[in-house]
Amino acid sequence: MLAKLMSFFLLGIVRFLTGSQARWYGCPPKAEQRIYFANHQSHADMVLIWAALPEELRSITRPIAAKDYWTKTPFRQWITTAVFNAVYVDRQATPARPAAAAAATAAPLAAEPVGVLQALATAAADADTAMAGGPDPSPKAPPLAPTPEALRAALPESDPLAPLVRALESGDSIVIFPEGTRGHGDEPQPFKSGLYKLAQMFPQVVLVPAWINNVQRVMPKGEVVPVPILCSVTFGAPVQLEAGEERRPFLDRARRAVIALREV
Repeated sequence: MLAKLMSFFLLGIVRFLTGSQARWYGCPPKAEQRIYFANHQSHADMVLIWAALPEELRSITRPIAAKDYWTKTPFRQWITTAVFNAVYVDRQATPARPAAAAAATAAPLAAEPVGVLQALATAAADADTAMAGGPDPSPKAPPLAPTPEALRAALPESDPLAPLVRALESGDSIVIFPEGTRGHGDEPQPFKSGLYKLAQMFPQVVLVPAWINNVQRVMPKGEVVPVPILCSVTFGAPVQLEAGEERRPFLDRARRAVIALREV
C-alpha cells in the first residue's frame, strides 16, 4: 500500500515538474515484451520514462538502475525496489568472459556424445579415403552460430548483463541506456555492446528506441533541487537485429534510430 501511494505521489511530482509527455511516434503503447533503449543524460531519465509509460505498461516494465547510486541510501533502495521494481546493474562488475566466446566454446561441449563420435568417425573415414587416392573428403559445413539459449547459458553471473537476462527470461520488459554512462553532448555517445548481446539472446523481444528531451535541465549533474522544465519522451519504430549483422553496424543503426527521434 505504501509503495502504491508513493507511486501516485511520484507521478504527480514528475508530471508537475516535467509535463512527462509521451509521444508514440513509431509504435503504439502495447503490452508486449519490449526493450526500450534511450539516450542518457541524467539520473532522472529512469524516472521520466517510468512516468511516461501508461499504467498497464509500467507494471510490466523494469528500468535499470545503477546499483552504486540507487542503493546509496535506504530510501533510494526502497523506492527503486518497491516503486520502480528496477533491475540493479553493477557498473563496477567485469565480465569473467565474453558471452560469445564462452558460448562458442560451450556449444560443442553441449552436443550429444553420440553426435561427437559420429563426427569423428566421418572425419577419419574421409581422411582414409583421401589417403587411398579416392574422392576428396566431403567439404566441412560452416560452424553453426550459437543459439540464443546457448548464449544465455554461457553468460557468467558476474556479467553486468546477468540481471537483465533474468528479468527478460521472466517475461518482463526493460528500459536500458546503451551509452552506459550519462552523456553531456547534444547526441548520445557510441552505444556499448549490451544492447547487441541482449538482441542476440532474445530475438523475440521488440526493441523500441526512445528519445528523452530536456530532462538534463530538470536535474543537472551535481544538483539536488529539480527545476520545472517541460520534458518529453518520444518512442520510435522498433528496430531488429538482422541475420548475420555485426555488432558495430547494429549499434550504430540503433543509435541513429534514437537520434532521429530528436527532430520528431
